[in-house]
Amino acid sequence: MARARFAPSPTGPIHIGNIRTALFNYLFVRSSGSGNTMVLRIEDTDVQRSSGEYEKLIFNELKWLGIEWDEGPDRGGHHGPYRQSERLETYRKYIESLIEEGKAYYCFCTPEELEEDKKKALEEGDIPKYSGRCSRLAPEEIERYIREGRPATVRFKLPINKPVIFDDMIKGRIEINSDTLGGDLVILKSDGMPTYNFAVVIDDHLMGITHVIRGEDHLSNTPKQILLYEALGWEKPLFAHAPLILGPDRTKLSKRHGNTYIGQYRDEGYLPEAMFNYLALLSWSPDGERELLTKEEIIQQFRIDRVNKANPVFDIDKLNWINSHYIRQSPAERIVELAIPHLIESGLMTGEEARERREWVKLVVEAVQESLVKVSDITDRARIFFENSPSPKDDEAMEVLRGEHVKGLLQLFKAKLEGVEEVDEEICSGIFKAIQKETGIKGKSLFMPVRVAATGQCHGPDLMKTLLILGKDRLIARIGYMLDNYVQGKE
Repeated sequence: MARARFAPSPTGPIHIGNIRTALFNYLFVRSSGSGNTMVLRIEDTDVQRSSGEYEKLIFNELKWLGIEWDEGPDRGGHHGPYRQSERLETYRKYIESLIEEGKAYYCFCTPEELEEDKKKALEEGDIPKYSGRCSRLAPEEIERYIREGRPATVRFKLPINKPVIFDDMIKGRIEINSDTLGGDLVILKSDGMPTYNFAVVIDDHLMGITHVIRGEDHLSNTPKQILLYEALGWEKPLFAHAPLILGPDRTKLSKRHGNTYIGQYRDEGYLPEAMFNYLALLSWSPDGERELLTKEEIIQQFRIDRVNKANPVFDIDKLNWINSHYIRQSPAERIVELAIPHLIESGLMTGEEARERREWVKLVVEAVQESLVKVSDITDRARIFFENSPSPKDDEAMEVLRGEHVKGLLQLFKAKLEGVEEVDEEICSGIFKAIQKETGIKGKSLFMPVRVAATGQCHGPDLMKTLLILGKDRLIARIGYMLDNYVQGKE
């Protein structure tokens, strides 16, 4: 049975690239049949930057996207603990074993000495790497330095001129020479914390991880980890390194390209199923031409060997297209729930007003839902329903109001509104038919002036829905305002 893991560091908001890695692990496990396991492990040995708040954020973002795990800090399991900070004694045991076997040693080199090694190697045209000077210390020197309390790391002895070969499930056969890895590897820092490359090997082995799926930025770590597996006498897992996500300028996706954290997209009103669908398509190709796929369809079709080697570009336009599709397909009540915080934050209504007028808000959402790319667009699309006295929004709207027949038309429309108790679809339709019969005005010449008078713009939600949402009194007030301030010409 396959066991894969997602092992983030709780040192900040979770990046789009990391979420895509989590998604690929999840899809691999769920698509490979029953009995496979998704493990969530928290790599929190960076004491200064790790926090419980960021750990909670990781849980929340994964759950929001629909990525479930079978074992983890919050769910337990037979291979815990699932936080590295709770596994320090385990790491120490294997550190001591490697030292006893002569495969690792204490290093007392100062930062200045290490910089000297690096400078010397560069001057000689070599790859900068540790000289190995502490590997030649006599036992009595090591004991004396320890008694003196000198800060020490522990280094793993890398073999000399050894080819490290492995078959990557995405990239194919890879071979790297051990001499290019920077010299003997630090596996325990002077503060007693294990380094990433050491801890991940111990954890993956003890947790029974069979497949390591991660970003290609970890590719340089893989040969180091393979050598540790060999030194410990353990079978290595299978590796897959997914290509990194690029920005539109084809450089690694970063803040300069816009939003890079999954929570930023959630907060703007991207739906989880849209983000799930879109991220799955970054490097992976489904069967056929369809790109709008449900979570179940993606799981059914996903195969790790269909992940492309080329770096995908994060295409916000495509994400927007996918998201707008899922918004249109969603029940209005769901969009209302997501839209209300945006309406409140923008100052268009208070929380109390949102509670008291929820059914009215639903009508507003239903009127603009088709035009939403993300839920936060509601503040612009629906603003026309909240303004007291909208003015013409552009030259096109002003041109409509300059029509010779517009003043008389709007006065007649306003008078007929004043003659009814309230507006509904039947009454509004009757008013339009009556005006057409009395004046001969029809089509765009009839409807467009009313739209501009009611909303200040030539384009927008369905006109009939707009009139019903605004209601009799507000329509009368708006048309009167336009007549008094912007409409000229004959009555």
